[in-house]
Amino acid sequence: MSQTLTGIGASSGIAIAKAFRLETPDLTVEKTTIEDVSSEEEKLDSALAASKEELEKIKEKTKNELGEEHAEIFSAHLLVLSDPEFVDAIRGKVKDDKVNAAFAVKEVSDMFVSMFENMDNEYMKERAADIRDVSKRVLAHVLGVKMVSLAEIDEEVVIIADDLTPSDTAQLNGEFVKGFATDIGGRTSHSAIMARSMEIPAVVGTKEVTTSADFDTMMIVDGIDGTVIVDPTDEEIAAYEMKQDEFAEKKKEWAKLVDEATESKDGHHVELAANIGTPNDLEGVLNNGSEGIGLYRTEFLYMGRDELPTEEEQFSAYKKVVEDMEGKPVVIRTLDIGGDKELPYLDLPKEMNPFLGFRAIRLCLEKDEMFRTQLRALLRASAFGNLKIMFPMIATLDEFRQAKAMLSEEKEKLKEGGTEVSDEIEVGIMVEIPSTAVMANTFAKEVDFFSIGTNDLIQYTMAADRMNEQVSYLYQPYNPAILRLVKSVIDAAHQEGKWAGMCGEMAGDEVAIPLLLGLGLDEFSMSATSVLPARSQIAQLTKEETEQVAERALNMQTSDDVKALVEETFIDK
Repeated sequence: MSQTLTGIGASSGIAIAKAFRLETPDLTVEKTTIEDVSSEEEKLDSALAASKEELEKIKEKTKNELGEEHAEIFSAHLLVLSDPEFVDAIRGKVKDDKVNAAFAVKEVSDMFVSMFENMDNEYMKERAADIRDVSKRVLAHVLGVKMVSLAEIDEEVVIIADDLTPSDTAQLNGEFVKGFATDIGGRTSHSAIMARSMEIPAVVGTKEVTTSADFDTMMIVDGIDGTVIVDPTDEEIAAYEMKQDEFAEKKKEWAKLVDEATESKDGHHVELAANIGTPNDLEGVLNNGSEGIGLYRTEFLYMGRDELPTEEEQFSAYKKVVEDMEGKPVVIRTLDIGGDKELPYLDLPKEMNPFLGFRAIRLCLEKDEMFRTQLRALLRASAFGNLKIMFPMIATLDEFRQAKAMLSEEKEKLKEGGTEVSDEIEVGIMVEIPSTAVMANTFAKEVDFFSIGTNDLIQYTMAADRMNEQVSYLYQPYNPAILRLVKSVIDAAHQEGKWAGMCGEMAGDEVAIPLLLGLGLDEFSMSATSVLPARSQIAQLTKEETEQVAERALNMQTSDDVKALVEETFIDK
């Protein structure tokens, strides 16, 4: 008898195949006292070297297939392997305590994981996950245990696991791995984002898929509706094969819209843009018919290296993007480091809550020479296309004025030196702090545009870490409180003749799109693979009807009420 599990649809599509259960190999360790310390040190060095070599290969494969942004996850893993605090602590256990290398790796990694997890902020939790992933790899080499290689799968399967690490996901071969389902995880986890880029159907957070299915159990993974069917009946398989065909036909229809403008049924035009991390992501942007780039995350230029990027390195990257977009708008966000992104070479102070700490524009205004170098590179690149500059994490008008003053100073210096700089650069801010959204009418008099960063705006407004499973129910994009903040930002922009965009996950959300269209959003920026489905959806909506639904949604009481209204009006028709 079939069993239906409900989770979170993390990557759209339908997968029908036998289950491949990803099991962690037995890495049980016993403590032993050793006599030959040098032999044990050699064993440790060999394991560290093998782990580094594997991670370098995974990083390169990910960079070639998914782009540099996803590959940076493995830069973090490699940093763990070269972190003297971590590695020297293991060596110390072997040398001073005369314990076996496997026990030393296990004890030190457990200590670091526990320490970071108990610091209660997202950056540290991700750091803990990195250490857990890396130490498991090192430990396997020390013990001589073969890790399961998902890259070696050569038959059609659905992966089931408690969770998939980024290194697991990066090894998936889409020819054979038709989908995956996990017990834990959320839509914004590394693995979910990578699955969307790879177009592998995925459902996460089912809570019980690993206890409900075993090797070779037939499975259906519906990444559209967020359901998993274990041991389906012949009738269910036939029904989902039909749904699979319908989805494939939809994708063919979406492909026809690559060169089309984005217009509602009654002729209202909006701009559909893409979010990118590096120039390597441009191919996906252009192939999916994006009308611009709504968010270029420049911090990836700064990560996975030992020193700050030079002005020339930055100029080259920005110039390539604006040139390749051939006059289409490119919104480049200045450095957003801090929070979940750390640069070891800056030696920043450790913070209890880095998401609310010394990050983004706060860091840049303090380290002004680093900031000015980036501003000069951006200004020089502006001569080669339609470049717009966006400052992140703006909380006060003074911060915006300081940043803009630095930009103006650098612009004048460049022009005086004979460097060509565009006089048409729009300068805007990300709206991701609730106080900024509340004061949008004041900011709108001085900025050229707003881009609403909903990932942070939602978690700050709801006081709920979106990656914390215990409070994930509070990550509510459709909550009337969020919708009212979004409306106030859009209205404030329009009142001053400015435009308002959105670059958070919400911009590409099927339920949110009709609401945002009705609220008057001008630009939707999303992952490149979401652009064509969004264009197709908008073409079936009328501005008038979405306005009526959005008005009703603003006065509803709960997020579930809003979602039900949108689904019954636009999606379940």
